[in-house]
Amino acid sequence: MAILGTLLKKGIKLRETLEQEYTSPFELQKKELKELMITASQTEFGKYYNFQGILTRFRKGHYDFYQAFKASVPIHDYNKIYKDWWQLAVKGAKNICWPGRIKYFALSSGTSEASSKHIPVTKEMTKAIQKTSIRQILSLSRYDLPAEVFQSGILMIGGSTHLNRKGSYFEGDLTGIQAARIPFWFQHFYKPGKKIASTRNWESKLNEIVKKASEWDIGIVVGVPAWIQILLERIIDYYKVDNIHEIWPNLLIYVHGGVSMDPYRKGFEKLLGRPIYYIETYLASEGFIAYQAHPNRKSMRLVLNNGIFYEFVPFDDKNFLPSGEIRPEAETLLIDEVEEGREYAILLSSCAGAWRYLIGDVIKFVSIEESEIIITGRTKHFLSLCGEHLSVDNMNKAIELVSSEMNVTIPEFTVAGIPHQTLFAHHWFIGTDDKVDANALKDRIDHHLKVLNDDYAVERSAALKDVVVEVLPLHKFYDWMESKGKVGGQNKFPRVMKSTQLDEWIKFIA
Repeated sequence: MAILGTLLKKGIKLRETLEQEYTSPFELQKKELKELMITASQTEFGKYYNFQGILTRFRKGHYDFYQAFKASVPIHDYNKIYKDWWQLAVKGAKNICWPGRIKYFALSSGTSEASSKHIPVTKEMTKAIQKTSIRQILSLSRYDLPAEVFQSGILMIGGSTHLNRKGSYFEGDLTGIQAARIPFWFQHFYKPGKKIASTRNWESKLNEIVKKASEWDIGIVVGVPAWIQILLERIIDYYKVDNIHEIWPNLLIYVHGGVSMDPYRKGFEKLLGRPIYYIETYLASEGFIAYQAHPNRKSMRLVLNNGIFYEFVPFDDKNFLPSGEIRPEAETLLIDEVEEGREYAILLSSCAGAWRYLIGDVIKFVSIEESEIIITGRTKHFLSLCGEHLSVDNMNKAIELVSSEMNVTIPEFTVAGIPHQTLFAHHWFIGTDDKVDANALKDRIDHHLKVLNDDYAVERSAALKDVVVEVLPLHKFYDWMESKGKVGGQNKFPRVMKSTQLDEWIKFIA
């Protein structure tokens, strides 16, 4: 088997060399939009917004095609595109936003909305996700990995792979839709296997994985940090070992996404017997957007030529309301117009029938040349009561620094903006099972945020009058998720709570 691992590693290096790309990001994206519009030109959406007319502009000046595209097609958030178009596809109508009938809808596991969104998943999108997954595997040749990793199993923890039939379509977690298309050669490596993966009950799935864990040789683990950490803790406890490497000695890679790893890192590393590689990925229900292409970088490379066209909206008061809603007249930019260090919300047009669709994530470019980004938050998960412009990225970093400084593990937290006398305050709810003084925690969080964010520092001496820290046992956060039917898989606890959701949370913890 060692020979198999060596051959796989050499093969990956060879294929990566052959797949180098030399085209500019702008040209890749221009071609991508043209191909998407040609394919969708005879759909109801394409005819309504005159895609054929817009396509004639691709042979004109540098930006003619884009000026025509954004002048004709409005920006859509989920509510708008679902109300105007996607609901027709859910009812079984063909050729709405993409050719043919949509047979699968991914139920998104967003953190802010109470009800699930129905995101269309086409066969073209599932193929695109597979192709990008292979690209990420190819990038592993840049890591100094032993051959054993390439022959070990890959444990992928997502939502249930069971799909519900609803008339003319199936609905379920994106991982379930993709699992139906796992290549036969990959099934030997894939754990926990189709039977356990299809289990709907999260507790039952965890128990089955724990019982089987000692039979598997796992080299790569994939999943959301909170639930992977819970799983590893249970395995360690069940087998009465000191760390997970006593069960899986070849474990060397953890692929994570959905939320920042920073708050979880300290607690996660206590479960390991030796250091591992952390690889970030950006796979949403709407498509595979980016992945970490190099070791020892926290940035991810945008996928520019695989079924998605991007537009970038500067994330500022000019383009967004305080609620996080995008303004109809928002400024939008192409890939060659963005600036490093500036935050942008992303619009997607995709081979699943999304058009100028606000995905809700906010990113920052760290390298224009290599199209590398980091995720800094969500359009509705920023706190800016009085101009402090506090991002989830700021919050995650502050928690990471405080955890290291005070030697405490804080896997979960959420923050709310609240009235304070005639002005404002931030209320932090901290999830930890370690003993920690709330006042000391408050002082250190406040200190680090002032260093990380100049606007926050200014407002702390002006309208942002106080910071409140409430320490809660960790299970409160997971119990809340369970009460919402969002246990396990790709579900994440919201980092920022507002209005009704905050009222419900306060009643719950009381």
